[in-house]
Amino acid sequence: MSHVFKALSDPTRRRVLLLLRKGPMSAGELADQFDVSKPTMSAHFAVLKEADLVHAEKAGKSVIYHLKLSVLEEALLGFAHSFGFGAEASEPKSEPNKETGR
Repeated sequence: MSHVFKALSDPTRRRVLLLLRKGPMSAGELADQFDVSKPTMSAHFAVLKEADLVHAEKAGKSVIYHLKLSVLEEALLGFAHSFGFGAEASEPKSEPNKETGR
């Protein structure tokens, strides 16, 4: 989970994930959306791959990135559960019946 949160800590990587929500994109198409060097974008892609948030596939000379939304959802749910969010509420304990003592 720490790899996922490291990946999400950077605004550029979060924006890459937002762009990929619309569908797969090539590394070049993604890089064109940012005012950073290609090596910097490659480093961002590597962090996203290490966190297993994206899948990269070769298509000729291009690399196409796909969002792995299930991994992101799983990480966020795990994080929420670690704080007790989404946990089923326990049954309230009933007061003992004064007449029967139960």
